[in-house]
Amino acid sequence: VKARNFSGKSFLLNMGITRDTKHKRRHTGGRRNIHIKKKKYEAGRVPAGTRIGTKRIHAVRARGGNIKQRALRLDAGTFSWASESCSRKVRVLDVNYNASNNELVRTKTLVKNAIVSVDATAFRQWYEQHYGVAIGKKKKGEETIDKGKSSKRVTKKIEARKATRTLEQGLADQFNGGRLLACISSRPGQSGRCDGYILEGKELEFYQKKMKK
Repeated sequence: VKARNFSGKSFLLNMGITRDTKHKRRHTGGRRNIHIKKKKYEAGRVPAGTRIGTKRIHAVRARGGNIKQRALRLDAGTFSWASESCSRKVRVLDVNYNASNNELVRTKTLVKNAIVSVDATAFRQWYEQHYGVAIGKKKKGEETIDKGKSSKRVTKKIEARKATRTLEQGLADQFNGGRLLACISSRPGQSGRCDGYILEGKELEFYQKKMKK
């Protein structure tokens, strides 16, 4: 912003981003006269606007000498499959939904609580190895995998797992497409990470309905 001093010369005026409340009215509705200058501890920063792309992180010095990891580009993160107690590092493929702003979906911005599509390969491989059952696009339905020679103890253990396993239809359909819907639970602009969890059950149904609208 350009301003002029009394000599008529223009100079650059840095407005900055502040998070103060001095400009707000009183609870009674009355105006407040500002008699205090802006303080360093009230300063704000430009949003990170983390996008999908090759990993790029900047270190930002914060108050007290602490360091924030400002992710500008991220393409992968650690996501957990809660019902199976399984976590894997997977690729983030797309941003599908954001409750706060559709513009963040259009620009593919990664923020906390954004609904994203992640690559299902790592979870599919774990499921097939853990239960000995093939799921996904390459085979119609679910088929038992023949692993060749394995000890009786291992075979018995896998059979016991099969007896109690359940895979909800919503997840099975997604495995067929090779993508899983997940929710980001970390703050990419603060921690430099894009971690989250796979959507399941009622939460999955809720977001699928939202995305159809």
